[in-house]
Amino acid sequence: MSHNSFGHLFKFTTWGESHGPAIGCVVDGCPPGIELSENDIQPFMDARKPGTSRFVTQRKEPDQVKILSGVFEGKTTGTPISLLIENKDQRSKDYSEIKNRYRPGHADYTYDAKYGIRDYRGGGRSSARETANRVAAGAIARKILGNDVVIRGAVTQIGTSIIDGDHWDWDQVSQNPFWCPDAKAAKAWENYLDEVRKSGNSIGAIVEVQAEGVPAGWGAPVYGKLDSEIANGLMSINAAKGVEIGAGFASAGYTGVENADEMRIKDGTPTFLSNNSGGILGGISNGDTIVARMAIKPTSSILTEVRSINSKGEEIDVRTKGRHDPCVGIRAVPVAEAMLACVLADHKLRHRGQTGN
Repeated sequence: MSHNSFGHLFKFTTWGESHGPAIGCVVDGCPPGIELSENDIQPFMDARKPGTSRFVTQRKEPDQVKILSGVFEGKTTGTPISLLIENKDQRSKDYSEIKNRYRPGHADYTYDAKYGIRDYRGGGRSSARETANRVAAGAIARKILGNDVVIRGAVTQIGTSIIDGDHWDWDQVSQNPFWCPDAKAAKAWENYLDEVRKSGNSIGAIVEVQAEGVPAGWGAPVYGKLDSEIANGLMSINAAKGVEIGAGFASAGYTGVENADEMRIKDGTPTFLSNNSGGILGGISNGDTIVARMAIKPTSSILTEVRSINSKGEEIDVRTKGRHDPCVGIRAVPVAEAMLACVLADHKLRHRGQTGN
């Protein structure tokens, strides 16, 4: 299997399977002299880990990250940083019934079609368990970006229930299990997801991530555009089926006047009066807040029987036992933040390499 690496100057390679002894990643391209320890990474791992509420999978993983290389006396050395995360709570027997069965909507069939073999235990390499590695790499990317760049995310929609943008409050995101910035919507989602979970079904979501403090100038046209690489990073996340930057698809219905992010000078600095561009023009950051959203499909592993086939080509009905997220989009927030951080750190280094700034 190829294509397990992401990035250019800041690059990480992930390895491991959902039910193997461990997962991990190797981060390459991190500049030397940056203070780094497991304590800098662990809070982000804790935010993504399973078992944190009844609305996510009940698999209990401590997700303790270990730094194996690339750090000496508390600082990065400029050499590859190897990170290890042990798997502690695998229950492979839960997947014995689907050993030769394909879950509709999952990668079971396509992995078998491509490789002629698949690890059916939790989906193996196709499992969202792999995203823990990305979060670890993203924590290092944030160290490269520094405190001036603030990255944060939220769930703005679950199923057909959408938050009220007028009630957006970032402080609310940490006050509920849904990463929801609207307290009223979060309350309604409790009953909604309880019903979905108890019915043996699942539901999709939309996740929004933002980055404030990114200076104008990051991005490499024509084929290294900042927005295209953000989209690439977000679309590489398990269950992602769509990405938009700024106004995104809504901009197709705007006039040129409505879509124009008009400009003025404020305190001697160019200022945009709106942000339909999502902070990126011509593939280059314009200094405004970078805004991206991704659509996450419903979890494919569900207790409700659905029609499928098995590896012999026989028509069957299949359901999946085990511990699964009724809405995988909830735990996708820290993963989306991590991928945005990795793209931005990469572009910061590339920008510095080209311009010296």
